[in-house]
Amino acid sequence: MIRFDISIAGEINMDLVLYGLPEVLPLEREVLATDFQATLGGSSAILAHNLAILGRRVGFITRVGADELGRMALDRLGESGVDLSYAIHADGPTNTGVTILLHHGARRRILTYPGTMSVMSRADLNFEYLASARHFHLSSLFLQRALAPDLPALFRDLKHAGLTISLDTNDDPEDRWDGVLDQLLEYVDVLLPNEDEACRMARRDTVEEALLVLSKRVPCIAVKCGSRGALVQADGKLSRIPPVLVQPVDTIGAGDSFNAGFLSLYLQGADPAECAYAGNVTGALSTLRPGGTEAFRDPQLRDAFLSQHHVAR
Repeated sequence: MIRFDISIAGEINMDLVLYGLPEVLPLEREVLATDFQATLGGSSAILAHNLAILGRRVGFITRVGADELGRMALDRLGESGVDLSYAIHADGPTNTGVTILLHHGARRRILTYPGTMSVMSRADLNFEYLASARHFHLSSLFLQRALAPDLPALFRDLKHAGLTISLDTNDDPEDRWDGVLDQLLEYVDVLLPNEDEACRMARRDTVEEALLVLSKRVPCIAVKCGSRGALVQADGKLSRIPPVLVQPVDTIGAGDSFNAGFLSLYLQGADPAECAYAGNVTGALSTLRPGGTEAFRDPQLRDAFLSQHHVAR
């Protein structure tokens, strides 16, 4: 029986964001920020939250430690309507991960303690729960270190169960772009990189060259191009989707929010170009508040913005 539109297995943490810091930070000195925000973090969790807000039925498996940040993150995610009945509260020395972002205007530093995201394994995943969705998504491939060796078999089994699959690798902190990635691509229906990620995984200099390589393996690829919109390669055609222009407050989580808009329409059978337009809208929306979910938690802002740009929940 189909319970969910989409199931997700991945990481959850809190993002601790400091604003107004200089790019050059001295040692052994106290440097004062001008503002601070604590928001839901983790690419998987941000996507799950925003998809649920957009009206999709989302099942989410994750692993948190026995600590306050884990409880806080799960509470925040649960408020969106995401099903957390298979979230694992693990005892032991490994705490829930945390990301500290130092905001320097257009640039930022990203400091992450992986925590429980790096020890979640195949044994933590209930296959029947994941397979009770129409679609499965994985984010942050290179942070899922304990899970990675079993991902090709998991993807294969989910495909055999009739699910479609999407993947957003996010960045590879070691900049190697290897491991199980090549094995996973044969099972992926939708690939959701940004420009740099597409070039690195295809080992090409331009995104157009990268798409020629990757489209031989993946039928639909949506490339996030920031303020220049998105590129979609599907059905042998390359489409350029113009951006939704806003004055951003914070671009943290914008890519994950793009994924939410794209997949929300994809799950309704929309054309890939329409999906990418919706992704541009939801990605732009996320930049109007700090963090990747705060704009979606503001009903007045969210509903007015989606209505203005003709994206239905």
